[in-house]
Amino acid sequence: MKLIIQIPCYNEEQTLGITYNDLPKHIDGIDEIEYLIINDGSTDKTVEVAKELGIHHVVSFKQNKGLARGFMAGLDACLHLEADIIVNTDADNQYCGEDIEKLVRPILDNKADIVIGERPIDQTEHFSWKKKKFQHLGSWVVRIASGTDIPDAPSGFRAYSREAALRLNVTNEYTYTLETIIQAGYDKIAMTSVPIRTNGETRPSRLFSSMWRYMKRSASVIVRSFMMYKPLKFFSAIGSIIFTIGFLIGLRFLYFVFTGTGTGHTQSLILAAILILMGVQIIVIGLQADIIAANRKLLEDIQYRVRKMDSNNK
Repeated sequence: MKLIIQIPCYNEEQTLGITYNDLPKHIDGIDEIEYLIINDGSTDKTVEVAKELGIHHVVSFKQNKGLARGFMAGLDACLHLEADIIVNTDADNQYCGEDIEKLVRPILDNKADIVIGERPIDQTEHFSWKKKKFQHLGSWVVRIASGTDIPDAPSGFRAYSREAALRLNVTNEYTYTLETIIQAGYDKIAMTSVPIRTNGETRPSRLFSSMWRYMKRSASVIVRSFMMYKPLKFFSAIGSIIFTIGFLIGLRFLYFVFTGTGTGHTQSLILAAILILMGVQIIVIGLQADIIAANRKLLEDIQYRVRKMDSNNK
C-alpha cells in the first residue's frame, strides 16, 4: 500500500520545511510513504528547499496557474507514480501532520474513498467572526448542492483512494475543494469526514485576499458546479418559480375579468404571458442541459477508463 502526500506550493521556502517535518514517516497499514510538491510557478527557492529536504517528487509549472490546476496536476502525477492513497495538505502547515493517519484510516478500512478533514473552525483563533460564519454558510450551501453531509467543505486537508482520484475532474480555475465535493456527491463516491487539528497561522491566507472576493468566486464555483452536475434540477427550479409567478398574475387578471373590472389590466395579461413563456423555455433549457450532462457522464467514464489504463501501464 503506497501513500503519496502532495503539497501545492507557491513561494513556500519559509514554511515548506516546517510542513515537511510535521508529516508522518510511518503509518500502520501503509508500506510506502512518499512526498510530492506542486511548484505553482514559485519565484523563490521552494524547489531547492524541497530537494534539500529529500522530497521525492516535484511537479513544476513555469508560471502560476492556481490552486485548482495545481491540485489536478499533482493528482495525475500521483496516479502515474502508482499511489494507492493520495493525501493533499497545505504548505503553510495549517494542518497537523499527525492527523494524516486519521484521514487515511477510513480508506484503509474500506469505509470511504474520500475523507475530508473537519477543522475546528469556531475554535480557530486567527479566523475572524465573519470568516467563521461564511465558512459555515459555504459548507451548508455545498451540502445542499451535493446532497452530502460534509461539515467543512472548504477544507483542503483530504485523502483520496486511487479509485476516487481516477474519477475526479476540476473544471474551474479557482479551487478544487467545492467542486470535487459536488462531483463526488453526484457520482455517489463514498465520502466521509474526520475531526482534525490545526496549527497556528504561519502566513496570511492567499485564498482569502478579500472576504467579498472569496465569497463571490466560491459562489460562482458552487452555482457552476450545480448547473453542470444537476442541470435539470437547477433550471427546473428557476423555471418553475418564474412560471408560477406568471400563472398567479394570470389568475389575478382572470379574477378582474370575471368580476367585470378587467379593463385597464391588459399589462397584467402581457406580463403573465411573458413570464409563463420564460418559465417554460427555462425548463426546456434544463432538459437540453440534462441531455448534455448525460453525454458528459459518458465522456467521464471514458476518461476514467483511459486514466486507469494509462496509470496501470506506467
